[in-house]
Amino acid sequence: MFRVILHMDMDAFYASVEQRDNPKLRGLPVIVGAPPTQRGVVCAASYEARTFGVRSAMASITAARLCPTGNFVRPRMEHYREESQWIMAIAARTGAVIGPMSIDEAYLDVSALCQAQSADGSLRKAMPLAGALKQQILAERRLTATIGIASNKLLAKIASDHKKPDGLTVITNQEKVSFLRPLPVRTLYGVGKVTEQVLNKAGISTVGDLQDHAGDLRALVGSYGPKLKQFAFGQDDRPLEIGDEIKSISGEETFLQDTDDRKVLRACLKAQATDITARLKHRRLGAHTVQVKVRYGDFTTLTR
Repeated sequence: MFRVILHMDMDAFYASVEQRDNPKLRGLPVIVGAPPTQRGVVCAASYEARTFGVRSAMASITAARLCPTGNFVRPRMEHYREESQWIMAIAARTGAVIGPMSIDEAYLDVSALCQAQSADGSLRKAMPLAGALKQQILAERRLTATIGIASNKLLAKIASDHKKPDGLTVITNQEKVSFLRPLPVRTLYGVGKVTEQVLNKAGISTVGDLQDHAGDLRALVGSYGPKLKQFAFGQDDRPLEIGDEIKSISGEETFLQDTDDRKVLRACLKAQATDITARLKHRRLGAHTVQVKVRYGDFTTLTR
């Protein structure tokens, strides 16, 4: 069976809900978060506010300086969660297998609903389904969603990021390599700020550079190298995470050569902490326990 994965991403979700609920805010820059007179950050920004450079996780005082005409609205998390439940219920009516990622995005596996004679044929069959889902969300909830269609999670997410807001993009298997080539390496799953800097210093700035790189990427990014190479060619076999509960988020690094250089180890640990922190924020999660594991050359493993 050919895989057909949709990535559904609600457009500026919190801000769009506020604009829907308060007609006076429609068409205006809306910033959901703490007011600039208090210490706090931006939870979400409408597309009108984003044109001023306002982004989520930015300090509210900075957002106010960038967008003096911004309308600050305190977040209503319970209301957004309730809205999310309505939207996910609409998605479930398609018959898709749903893997929720956060309050405003989810992967939908519609493979069983869109079978054709070829993989790309199956992907094209998903377009009317995705279009109907977007229309249903708009009709029932008066909100817009952007959907990406592809044969795996990596490409579906990239497709949904391609045209926002209210977009619908399909990346076929035939065009995936050429589609990825001009994109920055940061586009690929698992490439954060630190990894991007390492790759850029090695002269690798686009996915095309990764595709053409003849050396062993493990020399640059450790054990992530082989997976990164696969991602660069649009290959991804990660399954959907069906359950809502996420029990752990982790990062791991295997060096090409054993090292006890504390400078190298500290840099590695800092990069992992930064990556895990970003993933926790993305999923709006907190952690009860932080665990560090070290494995020596003789495979002795210590956990603290």
